[in-house]
Amino acid sequence: MKALNIAGAVAGAIFRLAVAIAVVYFIYQGAGICYDYGYRIFTEPAVSSGEGRTVTVTITESMTPMEIGELFESRGLVRDAKLFTLQYYLSEYRKDVGAGTFELSTAMTAEEMMAAMVVEKDGEEDGDAAGQGE
Repeated sequence: MKALNIAGAVAGAIFRLAVAIAVVYFIYQGAGICYDYGYRIFTEPAVSSGEGRTVTVTITESMTPMEIGELFESRGLVRDAKLFTLQYYLSEYRKDVGAGTFELSTAMTAEEMMAAMVVEKDGEEDGDAAGQGE
């Protein structure tokens, strides 16, 4: 009986150790994924280097940032719509991006695209942004 209790205690300890190792492993992997995603929010390069290719997009007033990100992803302007959405919410341009038709390039970063989509309150675009504001 005593040997059976010892064997049970050893098996229980091994099981608890295996569970602890698995938990630590998954936390480590999750932290790595979160760090990578967080790093990309601020450092994501343009989809293409050099001149890139020009893409015309139309943004409507009713579009959410996620829908804009999905449109950009489908047009090849960004790699990840969810990442673009996070970049949008953390951007200084988020309150100034307006509806309109815009000429964007695959050589632009997400921040440069948002800067190009800034529409002044009177309906005219800001600065040297390409496109036509509504």
